[in-house]
Amino acid sequence: MRKYAFTALAVLAGAALLFPRGERLPEPEAMTPQSEIRMKEATMNQDLERTDELCRLQCSYELHRVGSAIGQASPASKLLKDLQQEHPHMEWLIHSKRNEPLSQGETVGSIEEPVRSRAQAEIDRAKSRLDAGESYQSEPLNVGGQHYFVLGEPAADGGSGIIAVVHQHILRQVADHQRKNLRLIPYPAEGRYKIESVDSDTMKDVHVDHPEENAGTSHYHKDQVVVKFKQEPTEAQLNQISSEIGGRLVSKLGYAYVFESPRMEAQALVAYFRKWNVSYAEPHFLYLTNTTLGPKALQEGGIFRPNDALYRRYQGNLPQIETEAGWEFTKGSDQVTVAVVDTGADLSHPDLRDQLVGGINVVNQGSAPEDDVGHGTHVSGVIGALVNNNLGIAGMSWYNRIMPVKVLDGTGAGSTYSVAQGIIWAVDNGAKVINMSLGNYADAEFLHDAIRYAFERDVVMIAASGNDNTDRPGFPAAYPEVFAVAAVDSNNSKASFSNYGDYIDVAAPGVSIASTYLHNQYAALSGTSMASPHVTALAALIRSVNPALKNTEVMQLMRDTATDLGPKGKDMYYGYGLIDVARALAAARPQAAGQKQEASTPGGTTLGSSWSDWLRSLLGT
Repeated sequence: MRKYAFTALAVLAGAALLFPRGERLPEPEAMTPQSEIRMKEATMNQDLERTDELCRLQCSYELHRVGSAIGQASPASKLLKDLQQEHPHMEWLIHSKRNEPLSQGETVGSIEEPVRSRAQAEIDRAKSRLDAGESYQSEPLNVGGQHYFVLGEPAADGGSGIIAVVHQHILRQVADHQRKNLRLIPYPAEGRYKIESVDSDTMKDVHVDHPEENAGTSHYHKDQVVVKFKQEPTEAQLNQISSEIGGRLVSKLGYAYVFESPRMEAQALVAYFRKWNVSYAEPHFLYLTNTTLGPKALQEGGIFRPNDALYRRYQGNLPQIETEAGWEFTKGSDQVTVAVVDTGADLSHPDLRDQLVGGINVVNQGSAPEDDVGHGTHVSGVIGALVNNNLGIAGMSWYNRIMPVKVLDGTGAGSTYSVAQGIIWAVDNGAKVINMSLGNYADAEFLHDAIRYAFERDVVMIAASGNDNTDRPGFPAAYPEVFAVAAVDSNNSKASFSNYGDYIDVAAPGVSIASTYLHNQYAALSGTSMASPHVTALAALIRSVNPALKNTEVMQLMRDTATDLGPKGKDMYYGYGLIDVARALAAARPQAAGQKQEASTPGGTTLGSSWSDWLRSLLGT
């Protein structure tokens, strides 16, 4: 008989677990309550800084994208209206021609007078820079406790530019979110490679969704161009070119020069070089091997990196766990659906919407599982944001579909009943893997029944351990049928907030993780909530490369292929260690599964030392 069987027990987003009143188990000696709070505040501030950078970079990218289209088919006014509809935080947009007064420019949207007065000097500076053909970003502007900044980007026509006044609602949202998520306030208080594809015959752009569609396509670096001059340029001319394209000379091989620009795409670069005395200017094409790279080749540098705009700079969490190398074994399968039992998802987010399948809103029956918190959207992006689409971030899976199951309300809390109902619904509707970045310290029998229901139907369940830096078991993570995840930072050290204990299975990155957020935006969040979906995505990839593996086999495989951290062997802070995507997928391949079946216990339900020994032998560990 379990102690607790509450059917209306608050279950909190982000595994921001709620302690029942009573004595807490000892904390690690090095972390006093005061130092823990300071560490969490530092983590939150780091998240805010990273989110500010993500917001600025995304806005700059969007202005550049629209600026590249000005002067073509659509008028500037329509382009600006469409941009603001997609990104309402760009509250005021101005298209201004060079050396023409701002008052004569085309405008979309508006800002209140106090904001206008505070931002006017920055708007004027942006206009001055645009007239000189240069980009501009202001320092943060604080108006009545709200955050703004001014951005300017030249248009591709060379004679105009766009100015945006951006309202950074997202900073306050992330701050409020992380105060709850990291338990900084009592809660709940109340009820580098950018690559495009082209048809090799017509040279027209194509979108490659699946590996088999690579036939007949070529690929080129999005922001690079190869140029052969009829007459060798002087040093002064090379400097002039670098200045005008806002980029640099990458390399010279023979008579050919490779130039790169962060603000001009390949076709614009080709057009730019027409004014120079060149024999040719063409995209920088990639030539790919016609063999499948194995692990050895991957270790020697043949690793593919996606072209998502924020990937190279902000997603070190994926290379940290060998995701890029793992993609050589599988990029996922749309036959393996992942349920995210959480706050729902931003159903219209351009980096998510094509990855989503029909979900459910348990909180408001009959309504769509639309996210009103941001947490579920962030978790979903870690798992499966669109990859290699030149936009935002890359998810760990390219093709696994995400099922949003909204069980938590607008405060980020929900009942045991709603969570249990969401789990059962997800199982009955085809989910093969379930992520639960939520929890509580109460062991509710009703929720455990739902967990058993899913487990008996061969579903892999992953849960975050919690953000209280305690070894008190949290549920559902501590249930034996659930795979429990702790968080590490970018140095593979335990995240200061991460819960720990003998129930922890593995660790994954969980500090300042960049992912999708509400209203077509991106944010950096920290928590075991962010660590859990890394492991969930790995489980989905394993089930994609080998659907025959049972849930127990998938879980054991992730343990056995993890990189040991901390004390030798399994420990209470990292479990079996940091997940390794490439090792896990190499071991999960069908040919490996055939060997494994011979080594495992009859029936395959229990994986013993023979399986572990064989696997370590295979991987050379």
